[in-house]
Amino acid sequence: MSSSGQPQRPQPRDGLLDIPLYVPGKAEIDGAAPIHKLSSNESPFGASSKAMDAFRQMTGNLELYPDGSSVVLREVIGEIHGLHPDRIMCGAGSDEVLSLLCYTFLERGDEAIYSQYGFAVYPIAIMAAGGKPVVAPETDLTTDVDAILSCVTEKTKMVFIANPNNPTGTYIPSSEVRRLHAGLPPHVVLVLDAAYSEFVTNSDYEAGVELASMSDNVVMTRTFSKVYGLAALRLGWCYGPRAIIDAMNRIRPPFNISGAAQAAGVAALRDQDFIRNAVSHNAEWLPKTTAALEQLGLKVTPSVGNFILIHFPDIAGKSALDADKFLQTKGCVLRLVGSYGLPNALRMTIGTAEACEAVIGDLAEFLKG
Repeated sequence: MSSSGQPQRPQPRDGLLDIPLYVPGKAEIDGAAPIHKLSSNESPFGASSKAMDAFRQMTGNLELYPDGSSVVLREVIGEIHGLHPDRIMCGAGSDEVLSLLCYTFLERGDEAIYSQYGFAVYPIAIMAAGGKPVVAPETDLTTDVDAILSCVTEKTKMVFIANPNNPTGTYIPSSEVRRLHAGLPPHVVLVLDAAYSEFVTNSDYEAGVELASMSDNVVMTRTFSKVYGLAALRLGWCYGPRAIIDAMNRIRPPFNISGAAQAAGVAALRDQDFIRNAVSHNAEWLPKTTAALEQLGLKVTPSVGNFILIHFPDIAGKSALDADKFLQTKGCVLRLVGSYGLPNALRMTIGTAEACEAVIGDLAEFLKG
């Protein structure tokens, strides 16, 4: 402090340095590219060739600003999903959408609830907007509606549900989502994060389209980073009531979606054969990988996403950290999830058949050693 009582250098606003840093999945092994990177739930098939062609075609127009409202992209999203484009907003990944929701509705001191093992971006976005994150306990690594409702106070302004949830892969059926919505005050925004919804084949699941269509306080968020394989372009969107979308658009950065991302997104949406093939592959290898690892004596949380959560025994030399180190020597990178409060588990993306078989074989060797 100076003699005037002022700090000697610029200071971040109160509470900002309390926000935890987001730690992405490991991408390298001692500076070298891994043989199988299964740490970030990326598509094992890359992106649609049509999306890549659309991206390349944009190189002749790099001097031009993109469409600031992503009109064509929103129209094609609406066409594919049966939604009105005016109720869609696009963001630089669903991460930006989640942040904009918080900046739109949270004031300092407001509370926002998310489940115990929910996506790590939720508390970051909540705290960045000045809100207070409130954690609701889970049951069997699954969102617990009653636990969330018990956390609601007069300060609650938002509730975040990742359905399916990352990193657990669990989900709650549409009946439970509706029960949660019915129990919330009408001024509380319910955010249904459906980043992995394309992979879910269970008949009792609903991504959130119908509830967001009929309600004044429900927003569904989606991403192009997973099944569409466009993670590098940072492209996401949300669907909700016109009043909410209008409010978010007032603080959305202008030209937040690059022209290349918009073009690739439109082409990816129109290549639904690519999506069906990716979903079919996951439907085959998700249960196959789960069963193989369980046969090795490992516990695997039942998942409906494109990843699984593998639990390791509480035995010296056989922990998740030990397994991670061993797998890296074999060229396989999985995700440590200690930052989620799961120190003895690894999250594994369902990769190619070769990648899945490699991890199964390597873990069999690890457990025997």
